[in-house]
Amino acid sequence: MPTSPLHESHVAAGDRLVDFAGWMMPISTGLGTVAEHVACRQDVARFDVSHLATLEFTGAEIDRVAQLVTNDLGRISPGKTQYSLVLNDAGGIVDDLILWWIDEATLHVLPNAANVDEVQMLLGGRNITSERALIAVQGPHARERLAEISADASRVARNTVTRCVVAGAECLVAGTGYTGEDGVEIAVPAAEGLKVWSALESLGIAAAGLGARDTLRLEAGYPLHGAELTPEFTPQESGVAWAVKPGRGFPGEAALIDHHPRVRRIGLVTEGRRPPRAGSRVLVDGRDIGEVTSGNLSPVLGHGIALARVEASVEIDGSVTVDVRGHHLEGRQVTPPFVSLGV
Repeated sequence: MPTSPLHESHVAAGDRLVDFAGWMMPISTGLGTVAEHVACRQDVARFDVSHLATLEFTGAEIDRVAQLVTNDLGRISPGKTQYSLVLNDAGGIVDDLILWWIDEATLHVLPNAANVDEVQMLLGGRNITSERALIAVQGPHARERLAEISADASRVARNTVTRCVVAGAECLVAGTGYTGEDGVEIAVPAAEGLKVWSALESLGIAAAGLGARDTLRLEAGYPLHGAELTPEFTPQESGVAWAVKPGRGFPGEAALIDHHPRVRRIGLVTEGRRPPRAGSRVLVDGRDIGEVTSGNLSPVLGHGIALARVEASVEIDGSVTVDVRGHHLEGRQVTPPFVSLGV
């Protein structure tokens, strides 16, 4: 099973390591998921996200990628980042991607770990995942703390990417992340990953695991592949239609013409500390209208929150009930994000 270039540090720290998308990764640290979550919301946290894949494209390969993804790469320029999708022929979501257009000759595409082989088969490119560690530094104080070891990295703006020296290592730094907080993601050559990770630790930046990253993205209302985003549902049905720029002939576009969504994605809040869970049924006036795709207790709000997939035609005017293994939670529909965000 693959491990992160930072694996040695996780073992030494006693982090809880689990099989995560086929990688041995830290789900939590000694702080615990809730404390890690709060550290990111209120201060700053560092995450090892090296399991996320990276495909590298150069030269004319970049034009090919631009033709195959749903968003319009032509709307940005080198030095920028972009969220996009790849679809199957039926218009379902194969994966969601972050594109780092580093310079005119170099593009990095970051798929989800479990989907890298399929995305590479569709797009091509060279898999350079094993050549780097990927570290996210996120939180309202992320930039001021990062400035202590790299002023240039601390100034990388949201949705931009550039080369910077961090703790003596030549890195790629992007103003991206999936927590809802300000910050950056740093791609470090694998051999120097521990050096940068340790430098961040020396600043007093708390380490956080992938469990906190998941509760943070849920509070932000961000979809997750395998939960809100799956090959069975289209971007319109999954709440990410904004990442589709039609008229370019990408795979799956034809299926979206005159498409009538069967379902839609909504946000729910529930009463009490018992959280809704993925697979829980959503009821309105006793009628089953859909299911929870992601649910948990919000560490910030102190009650349950969820993203759900429900019938597109159903209007929810009042309360809903979430059936969690026979236990009914009362709730209501809201528009995510569930909390105030730093970005």
